[in-house]
Amino acid sequence: MQPSLSGKALESFLLDLADTLNTTLDLDQLLKRVADLVREVIDYKIFAILLINEQRQDLFFRYQVGHAPEIERLRIKLGEGVVGVAAQERRIINVPDVSKFKNYISARHDVRSELAVPLIAKDRVVGIIDIQSDQLNFFHEEHGRLLALVASRVAVTIENARLYTRISRQAQTLLVLSDISRELTSILNLDQLLKRVADLLLRVIDYHMFSILLLDEKSNKLVHRFSLRFNENVQIKHDIALDHGLVGYAATHGKPVLVPDVSKDPRYVEANPETRSELCVPLIYKDKTIGVLDLEHTRRGYFNEDHQRTIGTLAGQIAISITNARLYEQVAQQEARLERDLAMAREVQVSLLPPRIPQPLGAEIGVRFQSALAIGGDMYDFVEYSKKVTAICLGDVSGKGAPAALYAALVSGLLRSVAREKLRPAKMLECLNATLHERKLETQFCSMVYATWDAGGRKMRFANSGGPRPIFCRAGETTIVEATGLPLGMFDYAAYDEVALSIQSNDIVVFFSDGMVDALNSSGELFTRHHLEDTVRANAHLPAAELAGALFDAVQKHSSDTPAFDDETVIVFKAV
Repeated sequence: MQPSLSGKALESFLLDLADTLNTTLDLDQLLKRVADLVREVIDYKIFAILLINEQRQDLFFRYQVGHAPEIERLRIKLGEGVVGVAAQERRIINVPDVSKFKNYISARHDVRSELAVPLIAKDRVVGIIDIQSDQLNFFHEEHGRLLALVASRVAVTIENARLYTRISRQAQTLLVLSDISRELTSILNLDQLLKRVADLLLRVIDYHMFSILLLDEKSNKLVHRFSLRFNENVQIKHDIALDHGLVGYAATHGKPVLVPDVSKDPRYVEANPETRSELCVPLIYKDKTIGVLDLEHTRRGYFNEDHQRTIGTLAGQIAISITNARLYEQVAQQEARLERDLAMAREVQVSLLPPRIPQPLGAEIGVRFQSALAIGGDMYDFVEYSKKVTAICLGDVSGKGAPAALYAALVSGLLRSVAREKLRPAKMLECLNATLHERKLETQFCSMVYATWDAGGRKMRFANSGGPRPIFCRAGETTIVEATGLPLGMFDYAAYDEVALSIQSNDIVVFFSDGMVDALNSSGELFTRHHLEDTVRANAHLPAAELAGALFDAVQKHSSDTPAFDDETVIVFKAV
Protein backbone atom coordinates (compact mmCIF):
# COMPACT_ATOMS: atom_id res chain seq x y z
CA MET A 1 0.00 0.00 0.00
CA GLN A 2 1.27 3.44 -0.96
CA PRO A 3 1.73 6.16 1.64
CA SER A 4 -0.79 9.00 1.86
CA LEU A 5 -0.14 12.25 0.00
CA SER A 6 1.02 15.18 2.09
CA GLY A 7 -0.84 18.45 1.85
CA LYS A 8 1.91 20.03 -0.23
CA ALA A 9 2.13 17.02 -2.55
CA LEU A 10 -1.66 17.01 -3.04
CA GLU A 11 -1.61 20.72 -3.79
CA SER A 12 1.15 20.23 -6.35
CA PHE A 13 -0.76 17.34 -7.92
CA LEU A 14 -3.96 19.37 -8.17
CA LEU A 15 -2.10 22.32 -9.73
CA ASP A 16 -0.57 20.03 -12.36
CA LEU A 17 -3.98 18.51 -13.01
CA ALA A 18 -5.63 21.93 -13.37
CA ASP A 19 -2.85 23.07 -15.70
CA THR A 20 -3.39 19.99 -17.87
CA LEU A 21 -7.14 20.38 -17.96
CA ASN A 22 -6.97 24.10 -18.75
CA THR A 23 -4.39 23.99 -21.51
CA THR A 24 -5.75 21.47 -24.02
CA LEU A 25 -8.98 20.52 -25.75
CA ASP A 26 -7.37 17.64 -27.62
CA LEU A 27 -9.00 14.61 -26.00
CA ASP A 28 -6.21 12.12 -26.77
CA GLN A 29 -3.53 14.43 -25.39
CA LEU A 30 -5.67 15.22 -22.35
CA LEU A 31 -6.31 11.58 -21.42
CA LYS A 32 -2.66 10.62 -21.82
CA ARG A 33 -1.60 13.48 -19.53
CA VAL A 34 -4.20 12.48 -16.90
CA ALA A 35 -2.92 8.88 -16.98
CA ASP A 36 0.65 10.12 -16.45
CA LEU A 37 -0.38 12.37 -13.54
CA VAL A 38 -2.34 9.61 -11.79
CA ARG A 39 0.63 7.25 -12.12
CA GLU A 40 2.75 9.77 -10.20
CA VAL A 41 0.52 9.31 -7.11
CA ILE A 42 -0.92 5.80 -7.62
CA ASP A 43 1.35 3.10 -9.00
CA TYR A 44 -1.29 1.26 -11.02
CA LYS A 45 -0.70 -1.67 -13.37
CA ILE A 46 -3.50 -0.76 -15.78
CA PHE A 47 -5.21 2.56 -16.46
CA ALA A 48 -8.29 3.07 -18.63
CA ILE A 49 -10.93 5.67 -19.35
CA LEU A 50 -14.16 4.29 -20.78
CA LEU A 51 -16.96 6.48 -22.14
CA ILE A 52 -20.67 5.76 -22.40
CA ASN A 53 -22.36 5.32 -25.76
CA GLU A 54 -25.77 6.87 -25.05
CA GLN A 55 -27.46 5.15 -27.97
CA ARG A 56 -26.21 1.64 -27.19
CA GLN A 57 -26.06 2.15 -23.40
CA ASP A 58 -22.68 0.52 -23.07
CA LEU A 59 -19.07 1.49 -22.31
CA PHE A 60 -16.23 1.57 -24.80
CA PHE A 61 -12.51 2.12 -24.25
CA ARG A 62 -11.50 5.68 -25.14
CA TYR A 63 -7.97 5.47 -23.69
CA GLN A 64 -5.99 2.73 -21.98
CA VAL A 65 -2.51 1.87 -20.72
CA GLY A 66 -1.51 -1.70 -19.89
CA HIS A 67 -4.19 -3.64 -21.73
CA ALA A 68 -3.59 -5.53 -24.96
CA PRO A 69 -4.66 -3.45 -28.04
CA GLU A 70 -7.57 -5.81 -28.83
CA ILE A 71 -9.28 -4.78 -25.57
CA GLU A 72 -10.26 -1.54 -27.29
CA ARG A 73 -12.85 -3.47 -29.33
CA LEU A 74 -14.58 -4.68 -26.15
CA ARG A 75 -18.00 -3.19 -25.32
CA ILE A 76 -19.21 -3.47 -21.72
CA LYS A 77 -22.89 -3.16 -20.93
CA LEU A 78 -24.02 -1.04 -18.00
CA GLY A 79 -24.30 -3.24 -14.89
CA GLU A 80 -21.70 -5.76 -16.07
CA GLY A 81 -18.21 -6.04 -14.62
CA VAL A 82 -16.65 -3.56 -12.21
CA VAL A 83 -16.87 -0.58 -14.59
CA GLY A 84 -20.43 -1.44 -15.67
CA VAL A 85 -21.63 -1.51 -12.04
CA ALA A 86 -19.81 1.74 -11.22
CA ALA A 87 -21.48 3.46 -14.17
CA GLN A 88 -24.95 2.08 -13.49
CA GLU A 89 -24.88 2.75 -9.73
CA ARG A 90 -23.02 6.10 -10.10
CA ARG A 91 -20.59 5.24 -7.26
CA ILE A 92 -16.96 4.31 -6.61
CA ILE A 93 -16.34 0.56 -6.75
CA ASN A 94 -13.20 -0.63 -4.96
CA VAL A 95 -12.57 -4.38 -5.40
CA PRO A 96 -9.74 -5.73 -3.15
CA ASP A 97 -9.95 -9.18 -4.77
CA VAL A 98 -11.43 -9.37 -8.30
CA SER A 99 -11.83 -13.15 -8.06
CA LYS A 100 -14.61 -12.59 -5.53
CA PHE A 101 -16.49 -9.97 -7.60
CA LYS A 102 -19.71 -11.20 -9.18
CA ASN A 103 -19.74 -11.02 -13.00
CA TYR A 104 -16.12 -9.89 -13.08
CA ILE A 105 -14.82 -9.42 -16.63
CA SER A 106 -11.24 -10.66 -16.88
CA ALA A 107 -9.04 -8.86 -19.38
CA ARG A 108 -5.65 -9.85 -17.88
CA HIS A 109 -4.99 -12.93 -15.79
CA ASP A 110 -2.55 -11.16 -13.51
CA VAL A 111 -5.01 -8.53 -12.23
CA ARG A 112 -5.86 -8.90 -8.55
CA SER A 113 -7.57 -5.65 -7.48
CA GLU A 114 -9.49 -2.87 -9.25
CA LEU A 115 -10.79 0.65 -8.57
CA ALA A 116 -13.52 2.21 -10.79
CA VAL A 117 -14.71 5.81 -10.36
CA PRO A 118 -17.61 7.32 -12.37
CA LEU A 119 -17.05 10.46 -14.48
CA ILE A 120 -20.06 12.68 -13.77
CA ALA A 121 -20.73 15.94 -15.65
CA LYS A 122 -23.93 17.95 -15.20
CA ASP A 123 -25.37 15.15 -13.05
CA ARG A 124 -24.88 12.67 -15.89
CA VAL A 125 -22.45 9.75 -15.95
CA VAL A 126 -20.31 10.16 -19.08
CA GLY A 127 -17.74 7.43 -18.36
CA ILE A 128 -15.43 5.65 -15.91
CA ILE A 129 -11.85 6.00 -14.76
CA ASP A 130 -10.63 2.47 -14.07
CA ILE A 131 -7.28 1.45 -12.56
CA GLN A 132 -6.09 -2.08 -11.81
CA SER A 133 -3.20 -3.69 -9.87
CA ASP A 134 -1.52 -7.07 -9.80
CA GLN A 135 -1.60 -6.96 -5.96
CA LEU A 136 -4.49 -7.88 -3.69
CA ASN A 137 -5.99 -5.10 -1.58
CA PHE A 138 -3.84 -2.55 -3.37
CA PHE A 139 -6.29 0.36 -3.51
CA HIS A 140 -7.49 2.03 -0.32
CA GLU A 141 -10.00 4.71 0.57
CA GLU A 142 -7.64 7.63 -0.07
CA HIS A 143 -7.04 6.38 -3.60
CA GLY A 144 -10.78 6.42 -4.16
CA ARG A 145 -11.11 9.97 -2.87
CA LEU A 146 -8.15 11.14 -4.95
CA LEU A 147 -9.44 9.47 -8.10
CA ALA A 148 -12.93 10.91 -7.44
CA LEU A 149 -11.34 14.36 -7.25
CA VAL A 150 -9.60 13.74 -10.54
CA ALA A 151 -12.82 12.35 -12.08
CA SER A 152 -14.90 15.38 -11.05
CA ARG A 153 -12.58 17.69 -12.94
CA VAL A 154 -11.79 15.38 -15.84
CA ALA A 155 -15.48 14.67 -16.56
CA VAL A 156 -16.22 18.33 -17.29
CA THR A 157 -13.07 18.68 -19.37
CA ILE A 158 -13.88 15.52 -21.33
CA GLU A 159 -17.34 16.88 -22.11
CA ASN A 160 -15.81 20.19 -23.20
CA ALA A 161 -13.23 18.39 -25.30
CA ARG A 162 -15.91 16.17 -26.86
CA LEU A 163 -18.04 19.25 -27.55
CA TYR A 164 -15.03 21.01 -29.07
CA THR A 165 -14.25 17.94 -31.16
CA ARG A 166 -17.87 17.69 -32.26
CA ILE A 167 -18.04 21.37 -33.19
CA SER A 168 -14.70 21.17 -35.01
CA ARG A 169 -15.87 18.06 -36.86
CA GLN A 170 -19.16 19.74 -37.74
CA ALA A 171 -17.32 22.81 -39.01
CA GLN A 172 -15.03 20.60 -41.08
CA THR A 173 -18.03 18.62 -42.29
CA LEU A 174 -19.85 21.80 -43.34
CA LEU A 175 -16.76 22.94 -45.20
CA VAL A 176 -16.55 19.57 -46.96
CA LEU A 177 -20.29 19.66 -47.72
CA SER A 178 -19.87 23.12 -49.23
CA ASP A 179 -17.04 21.83 -51.42
CA ILE A 180 -19.11 18.78 -52.36
CA SER A 181 -22.17 20.88 -53.27
CA ARG A 182 -20.08 23.23 -55.37
CA GLU A 183 -18.39 20.37 -57.20
CA LEU A 184 -21.58 18.40 -57.82
CA THR A 185 -23.21 21.32 -59.64
CA SER A 186 -20.51 21.14 -62.33
CA ILE A 187 -21.03 17.44 -63.23
CA LEU A 188 -23.75 16.73 -65.80
CA ASN A 189 -22.90 13.14 -66.71
CA LEU A 190 -25.06 10.98 -64.41
CA ASP A 191 -22.63 8.06 -64.05
CA GLN A 192 -19.71 10.40 -63.34
CA LEU A 193 -21.88 12.32 -60.86
CA LEU A 194 -22.88 9.24 -58.84
CA LYS A 195 -19.30 7.98 -58.69
CA ARG A 196 -18.15 11.41 -57.53
CA VAL A 197 -20.85 11.48 -54.82
CA ALA A 198 -19.52 8.14 -53.53
CA ASP A 199 -15.93 9.39 -53.55
CA LEU A 200 -16.72 12.69 -51.85
CA LEU A 201 -18.85 11.12 -49.11
CA LEU A 202 -15.84 9.12 -47.95
CA ARG A 203 -14.37 12.43 -46.80
CA VAL A 204 -17.03 12.66 -44.09
CA ILE A 205 -18.27 9.07 -43.53
CA ASP A 206 -16.09 5.97 -43.73
CA TYR A 207 -18.78 3.62 -45.05
CA HIS A 208 -18.21 0.07 -46.34
CA MET A 209 -21.12 -0.23 -48.80
CA PHE A 210 -22.67 2.55 -50.85
CA SER A 211 -25.62 2.57 -53.23
CA ILE A 212 -27.76 5.11 -55.01
CA LEU A 213 -31.09 3.76 -56.16
CA LEU A 214 -33.30 5.82 -58.48
CA LEU A 215 -37.05 5.52 -58.79
CA ASP A 216 -38.34 4.09 -62.07
CA GLU A 217 -41.78 5.66 -62.34
CA LYS A 218 -42.96 3.14 -64.94
CA SER A 219 -42.32 0.07 -62.79
CA ASN A 220 -42.65 2.00 -59.51
CA LYS A 221 -39.48 0.31 -58.29
CA LEU A 222 -36.09 1.44 -57.03
CA VAL A 223 -33.32 0.60 -59.50
CA HIS A 224 -29.67 0.31 -58.43
CA ARG A 225 -27.95 2.96 -60.54
CA PHE A 226 -24.55 2.95 -58.81
CA SER A 227 -23.08 0.75 -56.05
CA LEU A 228 -19.76 0.29 -54.26
CA ARG A 229 -18.76 -2.57 -52.00
CA PHE A 230 -15.52 -2.03 -50.08
CA ASN A 231 -14.53 0.62 -52.66
CA GLU A 232 -15.11 -1.76 -55.57
CA ASN A 233 -17.75 -0.96 -58.16
CA VAL A 234 -20.43 -3.68 -58.25
CA GLN A 235 -23.40 -4.28 -60.51
CA ILE A 236 -26.66 -5.05 -58.69
CA LYS A 237 -29.39 -6.17 -61.06
CA HIS A 238 -32.44 -6.75 -58.86
CA ASP A 239 -34.90 -3.88 -58.41
CA ILE A 240 -36.59 -3.12 -55.09
CA ALA A 241 -40.30 -2.52 -54.60
CA LEU A 242 -41.28 0.60 -52.68
CA ASP A 243 -42.76 -1.43 -49.84
CA HIS A 244 -39.69 -3.66 -49.51
CA GLY A 245 -36.68 -3.34 -47.20
CA LEU A 246 -35.16 -0.31 -45.50
CA VAL A 247 -34.59 1.61 -48.75
CA GLY A 248 -38.18 0.98 -49.80
CA TYR A 249 -39.38 2.30 -46.45
CA ALA A 250 -37.21 5.44 -46.74
CA ALA A 251 -38.52 6.11 -50.26
CA THR A 252 -42.17 5.49 -49.40
CA HIS A 253 -42.20 7.58 -46.21
CA GLY A 254 -39.77 10.24 -47.45
CA LYS A 255 -37.66 10.20 -44.29
CA PRO A 256 -34.26 8.79 -43.24
CA VAL A 257 -33.94 5.32 -41.74
CA LEU A 258 -31.10 4.79 -39.23
CA VAL A 259 -30.64 1.17 -38.09
CA PRO A 260 -27.82 0.45 -35.57
CA ASP A 261 -28.34 -3.34 -35.84
CA VAL A 262 -30.00 -4.64 -39.00
CA SER A 263 -30.51 -8.10 -37.46
CA LYS A 264 -33.04 -6.57 -35.07
CA ASP A 265 -35.08 -4.65 -37.67
CA PRO A 266 -37.88 -6.66 -39.32
CA ARG A 267 -37.82 -4.37 -42.35
CA TYR A 268 -34.25 -5.36 -43.24
CA VAL A 269 -33.69 -7.53 -46.31
CA GLU A 270 -30.19 -8.97 -46.56
CA ALA A 271 -28.19 -7.89 -49.62
CA ASN A 272 -24.67 -7.92 -48.17
CA PRO A 273 -24.09 -10.62 -45.50
CA GLU A 274 -21.40 -8.49 -43.84
CA THR A 275 -23.78 -5.60 -43.14
CA ARG A 276 -24.45 -4.84 -39.47
CA SER A 277 -25.69 -1.22 -39.54
CA GLU A 278 -27.38 0.82 -42.28
CA LEU A 279 -28.40 4.39 -43.07
CA CYS A 280 -30.94 5.15 -45.82
CA VAL A 281 -31.72 8.74 -46.82
CA PRO A 282 -34.39 9.61 -49.42
CA LEU A 283 -33.41 11.91 -52.28
CA ILE A 284 -36.24 14.41 -52.64
CA TYR A 285 -36.69 16.99 -55.40
CA LYS A 286 -39.66 19.37 -55.33
CA ASP A 287 -41.44 17.28 -52.66
CA LYS A 288 -41.06 14.17 -54.79
CA THR A 289 -38.81 11.21 -53.94
CA ILE A 290 -36.54 10.44 -56.90
CA GLY A 291 -34.36 7.84 -55.17
CA VAL A 292 -32.52 6.72 -52.05
CA LEU A 293 -28.91 7.00 -50.89
CA ASP A 294 -27.97 3.88 -48.92
CA LEU A 295 -24.88 3.42 -46.68
CA GLU A 296 -23.94 0.18 -44.93
CA HIS A 297 -21.20 -0.79 -42.45
CA THR A 298 -19.87 -4.03 -41.03
CA ARG A 299 -19.90 -2.65 -37.46
CA ARG A 300 -23.04 -2.47 -35.36
CA GLY A 301 -24.01 1.02 -34.29
CA TYR A 302 -21.54 2.66 -36.68
CA PHE A 303 -23.91 5.24 -38.11
CA ASN A 304 -25.19 7.95 -35.77
CA GLU A 305 -27.40 11.01 -35.84
CA ASP A 306 -24.48 13.20 -36.95
CA HIS A 307 -24.11 10.98 -40.02
CA GLN A 308 -27.83 11.21 -40.64
CA ARG A 309 -27.77 15.01 -40.41
CA THR A 310 -24.74 15.17 -42.69
CA ILE A 311 -26.34 13.05 -45.41
CA GLY A 312 -29.67 14.81 -44.91
CA THR A 313 -27.97 18.16 -45.47
CA LEU A 314 -26.33 16.89 -48.64
CA ALA A 315 -29.30 14.87 -49.96
CA GLY A 316 -31.11 17.93 -51.33
CA GLN A 317 -28.10 19.00 -53.40
CA ILE A 318 -27.55 15.43 -54.59
CA ALA A 319 -31.20 15.21 -55.66
CA ILE A 320 -30.92 18.49 -57.60
CA SER A 321 -27.66 17.40 -59.24
CA ILE A 322 -29.13 14.01 -60.19
CA THR A 323 -32.22 15.68 -61.65
CA ASN A 324 -30.07 18.09 -63.66
CA ALA A 325 -27.85 15.26 -64.88
CA ARG A 326 -30.87 13.17 -65.90
CA LEU A 327 -32.37 16.14 -67.75
CA TYR A 328 -29.04 16.76 -69.45
CA GLU A 329 -28.89 13.06 -70.33
CA GLN A 330 -32.36 13.27 -71.87
CA VAL A 331 -31.45 16.44 -73.76
CA ALA A 332 -28.23 14.83 -74.99
CA GLN A 333 -30.17 11.80 -76.21
CA GLN A 334 -32.71 14.04 -77.93
CA GLU A 335 -29.93 16.10 -79.47
CA ALA A 336 -28.20 12.94 -80.70
CA ARG A 337 -31.49 11.76 -82.19
CA LEU A 338 -32.03 15.19 -83.72
CA GLU A 339 -28.49 15.15 -85.14
CA ARG A 340 -29.23 11.78 -86.75
CA ASP A 341 -32.51 13.13 -88.11
CA LEU A 342 -30.80 16.26 -89.41
CA ALA A 343 -28.06 14.20 -91.04
CA MET A 344 -30.69 12.13 -92.77
CA ALA A 345 -32.60 15.28 -93.73
CA ARG A 346 -29.35 16.70 -95.09
CA GLU A 347 -28.90 13.61 -97.23
CA VAL A 348 -32.48 13.93 -98.49
CA GLN A 349 -32.01 17.63 -99.24
CA VAL A 350 -28.78 17.02 -101.10
CA SER A 351 -30.48 14.26 -103.06
CA LEU A 352 -33.13 16.79 -104.17
CA LEU A 353 -30.44 19.00 -105.69
CA PRO A 354 -29.27 18.18 -109.21
CA PRO A 355 -26.93 15.17 -109.12
CA ARG A 356 -24.75 16.84 -111.75
CA ILE A 357 -24.36 20.32 -113.16
CA PRO A 358 -25.59 20.39 -116.77
CA GLN A 359 -23.52 21.92 -119.54
CA PRO A 360 -26.17 23.17 -121.95
CA LEU A 361 -25.59 23.78 -125.61
CA GLY A 362 -23.67 27.00 -126.17
CA ALA A 363 -22.84 27.64 -122.50
CA GLU A 364 -21.19 26.37 -119.36
CA ILE A 365 -22.51 26.47 -115.77
CA GLY A 366 -20.75 26.56 -112.39
CA VAL A 367 -22.45 26.21 -108.96
CA ARG A 368 -21.43 26.63 -105.33
CA PHE A 369 -23.77 26.04 -102.37
CA GLN A 370 -23.49 26.04 -98.55
CA SER A 371 -26.26 25.99 -95.96
CA ALA A 372 -25.94 28.05 -92.78
CA LEU A 373 -27.29 25.15 -90.69
CA ALA A 374 -27.18 21.39 -91.17
CA ILE A 375 -30.08 21.83 -93.55
CA GLY A 376 -31.23 25.04 -95.19
CA GLY A 377 -33.78 26.86 -97.33
CA ASP A 378 -31.85 27.57 -100.55
CA MET A 379 -32.63 25.39 -103.54
CA TYR A 380 -31.58 25.33 -107.18
CA ASP A 381 -32.43 23.18 -110.17
CA PHE A 382 -31.98 22.79 -113.92
CA VAL A 383 -34.70 21.56 -116.23
CA GLU A 384 -34.04 20.49 -119.82
CA TYR A 385 -36.94 21.63 -121.97
CA SER A 386 -35.24 20.38 -125.12
CA LYS A 387 -31.76 19.92 -126.55
CA LYS A 388 -31.53 23.65 -127.13
CA VAL A 389 -33.58 25.04 -124.19
CA THR A 390 -32.56 24.71 -120.53
CA ALA A 391 -34.30 26.27 -117.51
CA ILE A 392 -32.25 27.61 -114.57
CA CYS A 393 -33.91 28.08 -111.17
CA LEU A 394 -32.56 29.53 -107.89
CA GLY A 395 -34.98 29.75 -104.96
CA ASP A 396 -34.77 30.85 -101.32
CA VAL A 397 -37.57 29.97 -98.92
CA SER A 398 -38.28 31.98 -95.78
CA GLY A 399 -36.67 30.90 -92.49
CA LYS A 400 -33.88 28.44 -91.79
CA GLY A 401 -33.33 24.93 -90.59
CA ALA A 402 -35.82 22.07 -90.83
CA PRO A 403 -39.00 24.11 -91.63
CA ALA A 404 -37.20 25.95 -94.45
CA ALA A 405 -35.72 22.72 -95.80
CA LEU A 406 -39.13 21.00 -95.82
CA TYR A 407 -40.72 23.93 -97.61
CA ALA A 408 -37.84 23.99 -100.08
CA ALA A 409 -38.46 20.28 -100.74
CA LEU A 410 -42.13 21.07 -101.40
CA VAL A 411 -41.22 23.89 -103.83
CA SER A 412 -38.68 21.67 -105.56
CA GLY A 413 -41.24 18.90 -106.06
CA LEU A 414 -43.87 21.29 -107.40
CA LEU A 415 -41.30 22.85 -109.71
CA ARG A 416 -40.42 19.51 -111.25
CA SER A 417 -44.09 18.71 -111.66
CA VAL A 418 -45.00 22.01 -113.36
CA ALA A 419 -41.79 22.07 -115.45
CA ARG A 420 -43.16 19.25 -117.61
CA GLU A 421 -45.35 21.87 -119.27
CA LYS A 422 -42.21 23.77 -120.40
CA LEU A 423 -43.64 27.14 -119.52
CA ARG A 424 -41.88 30.45 -120.02
CA PRO A 425 -40.41 31.99 -116.85
CA ALA A 426 -43.24 34.44 -116.00
CA LYS A 427 -45.94 31.82 -116.55
CA MET A 428 -43.94 29.27 -114.54
CA LEU A 429 -43.84 31.58 -111.52
CA GLU A 430 -47.57 32.29 -111.80
CA CYS A 431 -48.35 28.56 -111.76
CA LEU A 432 -46.01 27.90 -108.84
CA ASN A 433 -47.54 30.80 -106.90
CA ALA A 434 -51.07 29.51 -107.40
CA THR A 435 -50.11 25.93 -106.46
CA LEU A 436 -48.25 27.03 -103.31
CA HIS A 437 -51.11 29.31 -102.27
CA GLU A 438 -53.45 26.33 -102.40
CA ARG A 439 -51.13 24.68 -99.87
CA LYS A 440 -50.52 27.88 -97.93
CA LEU A 441 -48.45 27.64 -94.77
CA GLU A 442 -48.35 30.53 -92.32
CA THR A 443 -45.13 32.60 -92.47
CA GLN A 444 -43.77 30.44 -95.32
CA PHE A 445 -43.05 31.82 -98.79
CA CYS A 446 -40.41 31.50 -101.49
CA SER A 447 -38.45 33.99 -103.58
CA MET A 448 -37.21 32.63 -106.89
CA VAL A 449 -35.41 33.64 -110.04
CA TYR A 450 -36.41 31.49 -113.01
CA ALA A 451 -34.64 31.76 -116.39
CA THR A 452 -34.59 29.85 -119.68
CA TRP A 453 -31.62 29.67 -122.03
CA ASP A 454 -32.42 29.17 -125.69
CA ALA A 455 -29.16 28.16 -127.39
CA GLY A 456 -30.75 28.29 -130.86
CA GLY A 457 -31.90 31.91 -130.53
CA ARG A 458 -29.02 32.88 -128.19
CA LYS A 459 -31.53 34.40 -125.83
CA MET A 460 -32.15 34.22 -122.08
CA ARG A 461 -35.49 35.07 -120.48
CA PHE A 462 -35.89 35.97 -116.77
CA ALA A 463 -38.71 36.19 -114.24
CA ASN A 464 -38.24 37.04 -110.56
CA SER A 465 -40.48 36.51 -107.53
CA GLY A 466 -38.61 38.58 -104.95
CA GLY A 467 -35.12 37.11 -105.25
CA PRO A 468 -31.89 39.12 -105.69
CA ARG A 469 -31.70 40.45 -109.24
CA PRO A 470 -29.10 38.59 -111.33
CA ILE A 471 -25.85 40.26 -112.46
CA PHE A 472 -25.20 40.46 -116.22
CA CYS A 473 -21.58 40.95 -117.33
CA ARG A 474 -20.39 41.72 -120.84
CA ALA A 475 -16.84 42.73 -121.79
CA GLY A 476 -15.94 43.36 -118.15
CA GLU A 477 -18.90 45.62 -117.44
CA THR A 478 -21.78 44.62 -115.16
CA THR A 479 -25.45 45.57 -115.13
CA ILE A 480 -28.49 44.38 -113.19
CA VAL A 481 -31.19 42.25 -114.76
CA GLU A 482 -34.22 44.32 -113.80
CA ALA A 483 -36.73 41.53 -113.15
CA THR A 484 -38.87 41.77 -109.98
CA GLY A 485 -42.08 40.38 -108.50
CA LEU A 486 -43.93 39.20 -105.38
CA PRO A 487 -42.70 36.13 -103.44
CA LEU A 488 -44.41 32.81 -104.22
CA GLY A 489 -47.16 31.53 -101.96
CA MET A 490 -48.14 34.83 -100.28
CA PHE A 491 -51.03 35.93 -102.49
CA ASP A 492 -53.64 33.94 -104.39
CA TYR A 493 -52.79 35.72 -107.63
CA ALA A 494 -49.61 37.46 -108.77
CA ALA A 495 -48.39 38.49 -112.24
CA TYR A 496 -44.71 38.51 -113.11
CA ASP A 497 -42.71 40.54 -115.59
CA GLU A 498 -40.42 38.81 -118.01
CA VAL A 499 -37.09 40.24 -119.19
CA ALA A 500 -35.22 38.92 -122.26
CA LEU A 501 -31.53 39.38 -123.05
CA SER A 502 -29.63 38.52 -126.22
CA ILE A 503 -26.52 36.61 -125.27
CA GLN A 504 -23.11 36.84 -126.92
CA SER A 505 -20.03 34.67 -126.46
CA ASN A 506 -18.33 35.22 -123.05
CA ASP A 507 -21.39 36.97 -121.62
CA ILE A 508 -21.92 36.05 -117.98
CA VAL A 509 -25.10 35.83 -115.87
CA VAL A 510 -24.69 35.39 -112.11
CA PHE A 511 -27.64 34.10 -110.05
CA PHE A 512 -27.17 34.30 -106.27
CA SER A 513 -29.08 34.09 -103.01
CA ASP A 514 -29.17 36.98 -100.53
CA GLY A 515 -26.91 34.99 -98.18
CA MET A 516 -24.01 35.95 -100.47
CA VAL A 517 -24.42 39.72 -100.29
CA ASP A 518 -25.67 39.76 -96.67
CA ALA A 519 -22.65 37.89 -95.27
CA LEU A 520 -21.23 39.76 -92.24
CA ASN A 521 -17.72 40.13 -90.93
CA SER A 522 -16.75 40.65 -87.27
CA SER A 523 -17.24 44.41 -87.65
CA GLY A 524 -20.84 43.92 -88.74
CA GLU A 525 -20.15 44.96 -92.36
CA LEU A 526 -22.11 43.34 -95.21
CA PHE A 527 -20.35 41.87 -98.23
CA THR A 528 -22.86 43.77 -100.48
CA ARG A 529 -23.85 43.46 -104.12
CA HIS A 530 -21.22 46.08 -104.96
CA HIS A 531 -18.38 43.76 -103.80
CA LEU A 532 -19.99 40.85 -105.60
CA GLU A 533 -20.06 42.80 -108.88
CA ASP A 534 -16.42 43.86 -108.38
CA THR A 535 -15.46 40.20 -107.96
CA VAL A 536 -17.38 39.25 -111.13
CA ARG A 537 -15.56 41.93 -113.16
CA ALA A 538 -12.17 40.96 -111.74
CA ASN A 539 -12.66 37.29 -112.58
CA ALA A 540 -14.74 37.47 -115.76
CA HIS A 541 -12.00 35.74 -117.72
CA LEU A 542 -12.37 32.52 -115.71
CA PRO A 543 -14.49 29.51 -116.74
CA ALA A 544 -17.94 29.34 -115.13
CA ALA A 545 -17.00 26.80 -112.41
CA GLU A 546 -13.84 28.74 -111.41
CA LEU A 547 -15.73 32.05 -111.36
CA ALA A 548 -18.36 30.51 -109.08
CA GLY A 549 -15.52 29.39 -106.79
CA ALA A 550 -13.91 32.85 -106.86
CA LEU A 551 -17.20 34.49 -105.85
CA PHE A 552 -17.70 32.02 -103.05
CA ASP A 553 -14.12 32.39 -101.81
CA ALA A 554 -14.48 36.20 -101.74
CA VAL A 555 -17.55 35.92 -99.52
CA GLN A 556 -15.84 33.36 -97.25
CA LYS A 557 -12.77 35.57 -96.89
CA HIS A 558 -14.94 38.54 -95.94
CA SER A 559 -16.79 36.60 -93.21
CA SER A 560 -14.08 34.11 -92.20
CA ASP A 561 -14.31 35.02 -88.50
CA THR A 562 -18.11 35.11 -88.40
CA PRO A 563 -20.41 32.07 -88.76
CA ALA A 564 -22.81 32.26 -91.71
CA PHE A 565 -26.37 33.11 -90.66
CA ASP A 566 -27.99 32.46 -94.04
CA ASP A 567 -27.62 29.90 -96.81
CA GLU A 568 -25.23 30.91 -99.61
CA THR A 569 -25.75 29.84 -103.24
CA VAL A 570 -24.29 31.11 -106.51
CA ILE A 571 -24.91 29.91 -110.11
CA VAL A 572 -22.67 31.21 -112.88
CA PHE A 573 -23.84 30.96 -116.53
CA LYS A 574 -21.22 31.74 -119.19
CA ALA A 575 -21.92 31.68 -122.91
CA VAL A 576 -19.36 30.14 -125.22
